[in-house]
Amino acid sequence: MDAMAGATAPERAGAHGPVENAAVPRAMRADARRNYERLLTEARSAFAEHGTGASLEDVARRAGVGIGTLYRHFPNRHALMSAVFEDAVDELLARSRELLGAPQPCAALVDWLRDIISHASEYRGLSRALMSASQDDGSDLARCSSPMREAGSALLLRAQEAGAVRPDVSIGDLLQLTNAIALAAEETPDEPQLADRLLTLTLRGLKP
Repeated sequence: MDAMAGATAPERAGAHGPVENAAVPRAMRADARRNYERLLTEARSAFAEHGTGASLEDVARRAGVGIGTLYRHFPNRHALMSAVFEDAVDELLARSRELLGAPQPCAALVDWLRDIISHASEYRGLSRALMSASQDDGSDLARCSSPMREAGSALLLRAQEAGAVRPDVSIGDLLQLTNAIALAAEETPDEPQLADRLLTLTLRGLKP
């Protein structure tokens, strides 16, 4: 199911329009900042418990605000998901910088892709939404993924220059495959090793 399926009318209205990046809010009054932080806290909890399709009305209720307040901070579901995923993106970007100095470029790339799968698994539905957002440059999730593409490109280029990965492999395709693997693992929770197996099979096809 698409990440926007089941969205309310206000969610759909802002889904494709130009919206400010919710992960970088403008200067706020103290009360607005408190509401923003409470909404993020409750969204993380709701997404972890029910997946990214969790009711936004319930998120607002748990944060002690009205649904209108939620939409003022996060115009649509993807904006809220982008803000929730921001900490994980920061960790993944920091990890990519560390791995640029690893002695084995291909192993470094694999480790980073494995980290992406691990973070995506924290919220059911996130990997599917990331795959969908890659086709919509205007979505908040797509803007969230731009620095990820840059970080992955640096790791991929290093592996290609070392002759460990075919030169025709693109970071966009590789990230889509990684999200697909995360989705497959999410749909098969009784096979904890599935993601690693699929990642291994994928990487065999990347070698020259």
